[in-house]
Amino acid sequence: MDIYKRAETAAEFIKTKIADIPDTAIVLGSGLGAFGDSIEPETEIPYCDIPSFPAVTVAGHSGMLVCGKASGKRIIAMKGRFHAYEGHTIDDVTLYVRVFRLLGIKNLILTNAAGAINTSFRPGDLMLITDHLSFFCDSPLFGKNDERFGSRFPAMGEAYDKELQSIAVEAAKNCELTLRQGVYAYSKGPMYETPAEIRALRILGADACGMSTVPEVIVAVHCGIKVLGLSCLTNMAAGILDKPLCHEEVIETGKASEQKFKNLMNKICEKLI
Repeated sequence: MDIYKRAETAAEFIKTKIADIPDTAIVLGSGLGAFGDSIEPETEIPYCDIPSFPAVTVAGHSGMLVCGKASGKRIIAMKGRFHAYEGHTIDDVTLYVRVFRLLGIKNLILTNAAGAINTSFRPGDLMLITDHLSFFCDSPLFGKNDERFGSRFPAMGEAYDKELQSIAVEAAKNCELTLRQGVYAYSKGPMYETPAEIRALRILGADACGMSTVPEVIVAVHCGIKVLGLSCLTNMAAGILDKPLCHEEVIETGKASEQKFKNLMNKICEKLI
């Protein structure tokens, strides 16, 4: 089955469960699912019930599509995402974005847990993604282009929507929250980066790094969906501190940042929709 048919089959199934699709979708990364728990649910669909959807295998990703209200505004939230390091193809990783395109989603808020490269940042900080480095990302647009999704050569000059960024900055001010801003670098994982790789990424201009988001952003831009990217900086990247990295720290720091992340997301939803 080609990628369009897979996306179409999944979208049609979701439409049977959710009659009125909201304009905005939110993807919750590692340790950030608590915001999803605060949504007043109308409909909850396990990923395993959705045709063509892969399974999630990473701690902190519950694998549930939720439609409901946040700050009184209707949204769709994905509690967990798919990663290439789980063994998924790049088409599987980004399938849900194409499904959202067929559902009519206009705004996509992508969140993730990331390691801080910028030494002025600290674990627990939230960062607005202003741009990304995709050098290590297999392009999800390889192969024959399907014009039903988008044009052959999408421009990535403003992959992260300026208007949505302004909304996030204003929302952070309203929450009296310091929102860092920076460039996110993608790596395939699942191993964390080496100190040498982090030094190289810093020279290239990266402020944080992680193992998701960039493939989805590329597909969203291709599909004409506006993107807002937010990172919870859960640890300092390799070589910055004299201690090893572990996924448990990512989850723990995400939990410690739950309330301010929840406050920010609620305020963004209030202003966006």
